[in-house]
Amino acid sequence: MHDPRDDLAAEQPAATPTEAPDRKASGPTVVDEAARGPGLRDFVRRHRGLELVYRAGVAVLGVAIVIAGIALIPLPGPGWLVVFAGLAVLATEFAWAERLLHRGRDMFRAWTAWVMRQPLVVRALLGLGGLALVVGAAALYVAMRGVPGWLPVIG
Repeated sequence: MHDPRDDLAAEQPAATPTEAPDRKASGPTVVDEAARGPGLRDFVRRHRGLELVYRAGVAVLGVAIVIAGIALIPLPGPGWLVVFAGLAVLATEFAWAERLLHRGRDMFRAWTAWVMRQPLVVRALLGLGGLALVVGAAALYVAMRGVPGWLPVIG
């Protein structure tokens, strides 16, 4: 089988030791991907029944990740990151999810830029406000459900 990279190498001068290493060392190229043939998504796209099952599976997985992320938002940790990950999963199959993901990224970047322009006092107050929300959520949980059994006994 003819490798198109051989034609490309013949047109370019030989690399000197100070130049970048050969392309083959850096991983697969678009040509390599095309030579492997159709992937799983192409196979699924050709079979209508499989495509519906695949899209439903992506939808269920993406929605589950988004719901888990929403549940994690008030807790310390990567709540919003998990929400964005769920939207990224959904965006692989649904245009509305891709638009929502881009909108969310833009809003997050705008919020971050706004916070960074604020004086240190305002940023500290925002951080304390977030901490107060977390402590309040924990206190509400303890008030409603009691101290969790996995928490070590204090005292």
